[in-house]
Amino acid sequence: MAQSATMRVRSKRPFPIAKVIIHMVLAIVAFLCVMPMLLVIATSLSDDLVVAKDGLSLVPQGFTTYTYRFILQNPDQLLRSYGLTLLVTATGTAGGILLSALIGYALARKDFKLRGVFTFLVIFTMLFNGGMVPTYLIVRGMLGLHDNILALILPTMVIPWYIMMFRSHFSGLPYEIMESAKMDGAGEWRMFFQIAMPLSTPWLATIGLWYILKYWNEWVPAMMYIEDNRLFPLQYLLQQIVRNAQFLRSVADAMTTQVKIPGLSLQMAMVVVAAGPAMFVFMFLQKYFVRGLTAGAVKG
Repeated sequence: MAQSATMRVRSKRPFPIAKVIIHMVLAIVAFLCVMPMLLVIATSLSDDLVVAKDGLSLVPQGFTTYTYRFILQNPDQLLRSYGLTLLVTATGTAGGILLSALIGYALARKDFKLRGVFTFLVIFTMLFNGGMVPTYLIVRGMLGLHDNILALILPTMVIPWYIMMFRSHFSGLPYEIMESAKMDGAGEWRMFFQIAMPLSTPWLATIGLWYILKYWNEWVPAMMYIEDNRLFPLQYLLQQIVRNAQFLRSVADAMTTQVKIPGLSLQMAMVVVAAGPAMFVFMFLQKYFVRGLTAGAVKG
């Protein structure tokens, strides 16, 4: 009897129309977020003349892989730039996380007497920046990092905003844990690497992802400090390919030749080639990224 009564009560429950509406709204929002990337991929596989005539579409128009074959005309250079960018990204991210965490940890320690002074200096650099010209004079003039891979890594390795984020996080760690470890004979390095860092996995993943995206998409340092094409990172190489294609297309139009030089489809293909690895990294770090963004939220 009790079981049949329970079944009748469950059968009388209203259909969860609110959940259906929420899921439909989320599905629409998700599609709107994915749609630009689908548009980029479809345009990269489309013929420029058809796109110019019929406009953009989520389905490739006049399907062709000519744009990708145009990019891969010199695969050795592209692979070298990929490898260089991977090296710069890995080195810069590891070094940036370590330095930013170390500085943030020191500024979060209550027993560090000069933490107020150094915190002011970090915040001051967030508000007032020397600018591009002084940076250029220091990196290329004083440090002599011309045509040097370090010029792609060092100028943006330490970012004040990330330091303050680490400081905020480390300040929220239980002070009793550090005091207990110190009473047990643990030194500063051991407390940092064996206590503070393991408790900061979401923050490390979040800031690490920002470092990865920053280094992966960076091309301004290469423009300023690199002239040897063997040291061109991926983004700068792709930019050079687009510029060369635009120049060749203008020459072909002026000479009224029938040479086919891709235009919009080439730019879209560049986005696909450059964004691929970063998208896969985000997929692996997504759960830590979300956890890091929600860390410190008020729990009900």
